[in-house]
Amino acid sequence: MHVRLLSSLADVAASQWDGLLAEPHPFVSHAFLHGLEAHGCLREDWGWTPRHLTLWDSGQLIAAAPGYEKHNSHGEFVFDHAWAQAYARAGLDYFPKWLFAVPYSPVTGPRLLARSELARVALLRAMTEQAQQDVWSSAHVNFHREDEDAAFDSTWLRRLDVQYHWRNDRGWRDFDGFLASFDHKHRKNIRQERGKVAKAGVTFRVVHGDEASDDDLIAMFGFYLMTFREYGNSPALTLAFLRHLARTLPRQLVMFLAERDGEVIAGALCLRGGDTLYGRYWGAHTTLPGLHFETCYYQGIDYCLREGLRVFEPGAQGEHKLARGFLPTLVRSRHWIAEPTFRDALREWCGEEALAIQRYARNLAAHSPFKQPPSVE
Repeated sequence: MHVRLLSSLADVAASQWDGLLAEPHPFVSHAFLHGLEAHGCLREDWGWTPRHLTLWDSGQLIAAAPGYEKHNSHGEFVFDHAWAQAYARAGLDYFPKWLFAVPYSPVTGPRLLARSELARVALLRAMTEQAQQDVWSSAHVNFHREDEDAAFDSTWLRRLDVQYHWRNDRGWRDFDGFLASFDHKHRKNIRQERGKVAKAGVTFRVVHGDEASDDDLIAMFGFYLMTFREYGNSPALTLAFLRHLARTLPRQLVMFLAERDGEVIAGALCLRGGDTLYGRYWGAHTTLPGLHFETCYYQGIDYCLREGLRVFEPGAQGEHKLARGFLPTLVRSRHWIAEPTFRDALREWCGEEALAIQRYARNLAAHSPFKQPPSVE
C-alpha cells in the first residue's frame, strides 16, 4: 500500500472514488466534491486548499478521505477558535491544519472511505504520519458516522455536538399521522403555521435536478445569495455549481419552490441520499408568517413521508426546530493534536464538553413536542 495526496479530485476517476462507498452519499460523492473545486466554490483566501488523502494497492484505490489544508476555521461548523487562540498565546502555530470534512456542510456521513476495516485503520495511520511529516499542528475529521468510531485509536480526541433531526421511527404514513403524535399545543401551532401560508395563496412545487429549468436554478441561487447577504456572510457556492449538481446528481438534488400569483417567492435546496433528506439552503424575497417553517421543514417532512425516507437533517443549530418535530441528535468529530501537552489538556476539555453536550441533549429531549418522550441518539 502507498499514499498519494491529491490536489484535485480530477486526479482520480469518479468510478474509483465512488466505488469506496458502501452506499451512495451525495456529499462525499465525486460529483459533489469535484464540483466544488471545478466551479469556483473553494478559494485559498477562504482557507480551503484541496489535499485529499488516498491509499493505493497495486494500482487500485482502497481508501480515501476528502481533505483540505486549512489556514483558518471558516465554514467548518466544529468550532476550534479557542484552540487556535491558545496556540497563539503559547507562541505556536495552529495553522495550517488538515481537515477531513465536506466544505460548508455540517452533514454527518462517511469520512473514511475504505474497502475494508484494515484499509480504514491504515488510512488514519497515514493521516497522522503525514501530518507529522509536514509539521502540522493537527488533523480533524468532522461529522463522521458513528460506525467509524472504532477505527480511531486513543490519540484521537472525541467531540460531540447537537443537531435536530426528524426521524420516522414510528411508522408515520402521512403528515396527519405525524401530527397525531404531537401534544395538543404543538399540533395546533403547526396547523396554524401551515394554515397562514395556505391562506396567503402560497403553493409549492417539488423540483428534482432533472426537472429543474434554468430559471428554477437561477431563482434558487438568488434566494441563497439573499440569505447570505442578509447575515453579512460571503456566499461560497456558485450558480455554475448548482447547475453542475442538477446535471450530475439529477434525482438527489431536491428543491421546494414556493409560488404566489405565478411568481417564485421562496425556495429551499436539499440533497437526498439513501434514506435521508439533507436540508441545506433557503431564501425568500418576501416575508410571510410561517413561510420559513413551511418551506424549510414541513415541505421536507411531507416529501420524506411520500418518498419513504426515514431521516430529515435540516441543517445545524436551531432550537426552534424542536417544537416542529426535529429531535436532538448527537453528531461527532475527531481530532488529532501533534503537541502532546496540548493534546492532554484538550483531552480533558473535550471530555467535559461531551458531558455538557449530553446533558444539554437530554434536557432538550425532555421538552419534546411528542406525547411519548424520545431517546437521545
